[in-house]
Amino acid sequence: MNTENVLAIRTESLSKSFGDLKALDGITLEVRKGELFGLVGPDGAGKSTLMRLLAAVMEPTSGDAWVASHAIREGSERIKERIAYMPQRFGLYEDLTVMENLVFYADVFDVPKTERPARMDRLLGFSDLAPFTGRLAGQLSGGMKQKLGLACALIHTPEILFLDEPTNGVDPVSRRDFWKILYELLKEGTTVFVSTSYLDEAERCTEVGLIYEGHLLEKDTPAAIKARHAMPMIEVWCDNARETMGVIESDARVTGVGLYGDRLHIGLKDIKDMEAVVGTLSDRGCATEGYREIAPSIEDVFFTMIGARGGAENER
Repeated sequence: MNTENVLAIRTESLSKSFGDLKALDGITLEVRKGELFGLVGPDGAGKSTLMRLLAAVMEPTSGDAWVASHAIREGSERIKERIAYMPQRFGLYEDLTVMENLVFYADVFDVPKTERPARMDRLLGFSDLAPFTGRLAGQLSGGMKQKLGLACALIHTPEILFLDEPTNGVDPVSRRDFWKILYELLKEGTTVFVSTSYLDEAERCTEVGLIYEGHLLEKDTPAAIKARHAMPMIEVWCDNARETMGVIESDARVTGVGLYGDRLHIGLKDIKDMEAVVGTLSDRGCATEGYREIAPSIEDVFFTMIGARGGAENER
């Protein structure tokens, strides 16, 4: 099979170092055309570095990648014609109105003037910004600024859209609205590559890459990742969840612990140990208000993988 016909992005052993710091270490992955791919991991995991390499705004230290069938080393200008890249700090001009920002980016991307009215009407409707065309960008809410940034990035109808943590710091309602827009783009055949530190957003992607300390730990559908790392898990409610976490995470019957507000997600080697583990908490002065068996989320799987990785490194 000719991979160029089905792949939007491909990397082989892609690495990037900044002096002694290795930000990315041998990343190999494939993203199919028309896919909503989520690169998920904490701050400092290497998400932005990988995004910049794929957007051809940075040179790799070693390895290579192909975006829209062009190598990032030799074909950077051709790549930029076929993608849109929205970094964490997208360059909106706050002293320009919503419409003036759209016009500016239409000029930057050489969008034919005959095509602009239809594209702008569509994008304004798409993003619910039509009532605000005369408002200064600096007067928009955080969520509206992100939607305007997306509209500006889409003005030239790219094949592949790169979004670097687009919902970071955005309120939950705006996050939901932003993902609705991404689903609409997906229906139209646009390939979307989005990075996020919100692990719950991984569940919304068609495929996910879990990245940590520059290493790609897993890459698959959310359902496949959860199935592959299936484990017994309980959710425990307690008043002092953070302190309780420290008490139980070293228990030999426990595979991992995640903190969720006033709740703990505790992975177990055997579900038969559920009552005994909760009893241990009580014995150590950690009062629990209730518990139940649950199915692990992507976030639970990720925390367990990080814990296992740390334990393996400590044994070396």
